[in-house]
Amino acid sequence: MIQFRFGADDMARLRFAFSPQWEVIHALRVIAEPSSRALHLPWVHLVRPRLRGLDLDLLRQCVPATGYVADFLTPPPETPLPDFAMELETVRATPLDVVAQELEVFEHASGRSVMSDRPETALRLLTEQMEAFWTAALEPYWERIRDLLEGDVLRRARGLAAQGAEGVFADLHPGVVWHKDTLDIDRSWDLRSDLRGRGLLLVPSAFVWPNVSVMAPPYQPMLSYPPLGVATLWESAPAAPPDALAALIGRSRATLLAVLSSPTSTTELARRLNVTPGAVSQHLGVLRANGLVIGHRLGRRVLYVRTKAGDALASSAE
Repeated sequence: MIQFRFGADDMARLRFAFSPQWEVIHALRVIAEPSSRALHLPWVHLVRPRLRGLDLDLLRQCVPATGYVADFLTPPPETPLPDFAMELETVRATPLDVVAQELEVFEHASGRSVMSDRPETALRLLTEQMEAFWTAALEPYWERIRDLLEGDVLRRARGLAAQGAEGVFADLHPGVVWHKDTLDIDRSWDLRSDLRGRGLLLVPSAFVWPNVSVMAPPYQPMLSYPPLGVATLWESAPAAPPDALAALIGRSRATLLAVLSSPTSTTELARRLNVTPGAVSQHLGVLRANGLVIGHRLGRRVLYVRTKAGDALASSAE
């Protein structure tokens, strides 16, 4: 059991971000053992042909399906919306003594030889292989993954503003429990830690499902968890909307309203509904004008989600 204790300043320093680099590491775990992460099997089938011929040997050795991974491979994101190139440069800048030390710890823990005695070469190979894996396996699907992650950050930030810690942690994961000023995380190793003003960084990850992942001091305390709606990530088409709702507002708008239980971009909505972005925008305009959906801007992107009136209409129809 891991237990983080919050002081007076720590709740004010509860922050949200997501990390393409963490997605790389978690996705490699899925590739290593897809049977235990069946939700992502459609993605595994799509990317395996893309990985043929790539030299990923050292990276695969350093990222087993379970167990310890050297912390320098998963630096805490420094901004709420980082990109992969930025995070890869952070990994490249890791001091070589840190690389050697953490790879040596990994070798002792795993019994694998991963070039801890040649940290400069190991770091170069690992970053090259991570970039190759990203390009082949994640970059083609990043927009839909990013929508899911940004939507969860938006939802939980709203929960924090409305209900405090309970609005963030209540449905975050079955193994994560909040009570009073303490967060308990069900993990196989024991740690009791006061956050001491460092706060906690919350990082949704599509590929960490069905588990959670923790980074503890001396690093920035961090909890990575599956975002709400991850089960829909690889759906080729949404479920049919209720007939009553379709009869009221039309099947296309009813389907759109049903999908928008979690924040989603126009591009992702078009992909899931197999229509043009222009058609989605037209339907969204009607739904917005009637107070059923609302858009939230994140940087250059806008994510749409149902309003309370939209939730009430969708739930009553169901």
